[in-house]
Amino acid sequence: MFELGQGTEAPAADLIKDVTEATFMQDVVEASMKAPVIVDFWAPWCGPCKTLMPALEAAVTKAKGAVTLAKVNVDENQAIAGQLRVQSVPTVYAFFQGQPIDAFQGAVPQSELEAFVAGVIEKSGGSADGGLGEALEAAETMLEEGAFEDAAQTFAAILGEDPESAVALAGLARATIAMGDLDQAEAILNEATGAVASSAEVEAVRAQIALARQAETAGPVAELRAVVDANADDHQARFDLAQAMHAAGDAEGAVDELLELFRRDREWNDGAAKAQLFTIFGALKPEDAIVLNGRRKLSSLIFA
Repeated sequence: MFELGQGTEAPAADLIKDVTEATFMQDVVEASMKAPVIVDFWAPWCGPCKTLMPALEAAVTKAKGAVTLAKVNVDENQAIAGQLRVQSVPTVYAFFQGQPIDAFQGAVPQSELEAFVAGVIEKSGGSADGGLGEALEAAETMLEEGAFEDAAQTFAAILGEDPESAVALAGLARATIAMGDLDQAEAILNEATGAVASSAEVEAVRAQIALARQAETAGPVAELRAVVDANADDHQARFDLAQAMHAAGDAEGAVDELLELFRRDREWNDGAAKAQLFTIFGALKPEDAIVLNGRRKLSSLIFA
């Protein structure tokens, strides 16, 4: 199982430090050989410094160890400020591999500040998400390889770090579906709120749950095929056949049957064929060939 956060998230005391002339070499130059260090030159009498510092501390903390912050009081450490030609405060430098790689002066909006921190991390070849992206990839691999419990535990750990991750919430629900617990998967999705609840990832899993519940009561494909072959206008049988085919793993065949049903009677059962097509499309990845071809054919029928 992927161990989330090991070696990636340092305690707050290690992420943010007050640095002096005596410790600058160790806490900035030497430390930047391993990970970027952002240096905030400030002064107690500086109003903008008081605005910038907490915002900068929050941005660095959010990066979960991908970058650290060194705070230098220029009144008490004038030699360092002079060497780096700090002429006004606040001035912020970013160090990596012992050298300055970026800088700005003055208080800046939160969006620009976060972009600065993310840019510094990117320039140093790091990750601004504290390793969550790597963890998500690992969880997806576990899911694909059938390690459903490990995948679920990893997705849950990611949610512990980032409760607003729609990808992790959907992944946890998918892993739960794979373990055969549809009720629990649905309960997981029901915990989502706001933008997460309406995200494409969560909506896709809702569609997967709906299809999985249909599969539990799907009839035998061969018998339903025989009924449809005997009476092509038996719309209920064709609809049931599509559900059975999807339950058997033939999503493409199910889409073809639903398209044929839509062609014959698009209004049947309050547009059930179209609704079922959208459920299947929603459960698949948008770039899936079945989705692309199915949507194209459906559009041609609608506008024919």
